[in-house]
Amino acid sequence: MSAAIPTEIPMPTFDVTIAGELNLDLILYGLPEQLAPERELLADRMMLTLGSSSAIVGHNLAALGSRVGFQSRIGDDPLGQIALDRLRQGGVDVSRVRRVPGEIKTGLTVILPHRSWRNILTYAGTIFELNWDDLDLDYLADSRHFHLSSYYLHRALRPRVGELFQFFKSKGMTISLDTNDDPDDRWGGGLEDVLRYVDVFLPNEREACKAAGTEHLEAAVQKLSKLVPLVVVKLGREGALAQRGTERFTSPAHQVTVVDPVGAGDSFDAGFLHQYLRGADLPTCLASGNLAGALSVTRPGGTEAFRDVAHRQEFFRQRDI
Repeated sequence: MSAAIPTEIPMPTFDVTIAGELNLDLILYGLPEQLAPERELLADRMMLTLGSSSAIVGHNLAALGSRVGFQSRIGDDPLGQIALDRLRQGGVDVSRVRRVPGEIKTGLTVILPHRSWRNILTYAGTIFELNWDDLDLDYLADSRHFHLSSYYLHRALRPRVGELFQFFKSKGMTISLDTNDDPDDRWGGGLEDVLRYVDVFLPNEREACKAAGTEHLEAAVQKLSKLVPLVVVKLGREGALAQRGTERFTSPAHQVTVVDPVGAGDSFDAGFLHQYLRGADLPTCLASGNLAGALSVTRPGGTEAFRDVAHRQEFFRQRDI
């Protein structure tokens, strides 16, 4: 009697799935530092580009060669269609994005860059509306990894994020989380409970300190690394660090001419996760994250440098990538 042939486990459709916000960024350049009331203030340049942390991560992961599936909720309006088209053109599967008619429209962020700081004005719209019933769990689980950005913007979904993460862990997936900022600056909302299911936590320095409830980065990293197997902190011009248990890795930033810092942290996430899911060591993952973040700032918005294929390839070629 011949031996039974082992059944092959089918390969997941995606490397990464993302459920999150999808909207556009309107960036107005050249406005005065002080915005006087009742005056018509003139910008000298503008850019309408794909916005939202979740969408930027997904778009740039796909540009780097990862297979990305994306779920979201948008309004039945022109801005939603433009955002959807941009993500699709970037190579992301958007077949499960829900378009919902009604008074609540697709979100929009208006960014006013100044010399060393920015005004960020957001109409959340459908960002706040994304909820458990919008999600196709089988679709999202057909992947090796799940990523969530903008934890505090997902007001309808946030109460069940822990349940969502438990489901993905039961399917053998790894999970990454970038909280981004908390607009209410409270930094609660069950975050510590959710972090129990996270494999890779990707805050910047301020977010790490806020999440840990301390003003000191080292104390924050030590506390967070007891909750999450891998803590990766984005340090801007100082590069990035990764803490895995008692192991510490650092990687310097690339020196580039900054055109626009919008989306640099999300682009770092994309670069880091692209290599992480390929099984690369942490120095390689950090270097990839820093490189992706550096590429991002060479064009306006968070995805334009990745959309420009010739520019992206030349940028990597010059750095022997």
